[in-house]
Amino acid sequence: MTVTAGQLLGFAAVMAVGALSPGPDFAIVVRQSVSGRARGMATAAGISAGVFVWAVAAATGLAALLAASALAFTVVKVVGAAYLAWLGVRSMVAAVRGGGPLGAVGGRQDVSLPTAFRQGLLCNVLNPKAAVFFVALMPQFLRADAAPVDAVVLALVAATVALLWFLTVAGLVAAMRRLLDRPPVRRAIDALTGVALVGLGLRLAATRA
Repeated sequence: MTVTAGQLLGFAAVMAVGALSPGPDFAIVVRQSVSGRARGMATAAGISAGVFVWAVAAATGLAALLAASALAFTVVKVVGAAYLAWLGVRSMVAAVRGGGPLGAVGGRQDVSLPTAFRQGLLCNVLNPKAAVFFVALMPQFLRADAAPVDAVVLALVAATVALLWFLTVAGLVAAMRRLLDRPPVRRAIDALTGVALVGLGLRLAATRA
């Protein structure tokens, strides 16, 4: 392995800054964590898996191809924007109906852990901005002649940093669940999350490659 401990720490620090930036990942983790710690943690795990996918894609050049292809970038962008808007509308509908886990259907108020995981995964994987981020970041820590293990190690570091941050968010929100789960507060969270997700979807749709 050619990546040094210092490079790993530097990479982890950059990833931490990126993870701390508010965005759709943060919004859905907060939203699901209000419904329960386990759902928030499952969503965090899905986001972490998405980060791993993008890091590996960037290391292998696939993310660069996406960023360079106007058609591919637009397809992912439109699908991702539509997905965020759909989640946002569902959250606003939940607010009108009195609150419920993001993704609940009809009167059903429970969302399975696989569903929460999938929402986190898709929210991250369908964001082409992640491709641009990793395409710019990975070459700074990964030499052109680096071994495949180096790329895997960096991808694992990126996924771990994201996982730790969003697990922390899930834990903090879940710890305040007694307060946040009150009907008026829950409706407000649903409404604000819905507006935020729709807004992020529109912003993503306006992003240029």
